[in-house]
Amino acid sequence: MRPHTLLTAICLCVPVPTMAQDKATIQSLSDHFAQAFNAGDAAALAAMYTEDAVILPPGAEMMKGRSAIQAFWKSAAEQLGDGKLKTVDVKALGGEAAREIGTFSFRTKGQQPQEITGKYVVVWEKVGADWKLATDIWNTNK
Repeated sequence: MRPHTLLTAICLCVPVPTMAQDKATIQSLSDHFAQAFNAGDAAALAAMYTEDAVILPPGAEMMKGRSAIQAFWKSAAEQLGDGKLKTVDVKALGGEAAREIGTFSFRTKGQQPQEITGKYVVVWEKVGADWKLATDIWNTNK
């Protein structure tokens, strides 16, 4: 009986990763983000963030809160399209958060579209039953 009790105690102490902390689930969330962006749905994008989320876009001021984030993505979607996100690495940050590192590509809109590529780091937080973006920073490769 004693080995069974010891094994149970060990199992209870080993952290179990929460579902969104695996690469496939995070990639699915990122795919949903890209789909909303490509559809020009800034409200759906903003809903993917926590109420007090912060984005740190390149060459711009830091923005906090869903309404500022929605306005930012609305403007971005008017200038960019064909967004793609690729999850490169995911690291659990306790049971209620995860850090994602990834790459992106977009195409500018206009007569001479150009591809823009770069990398990003986001922090996902568990809010109720959902995973939301809490911090989002990115920059281009050029």
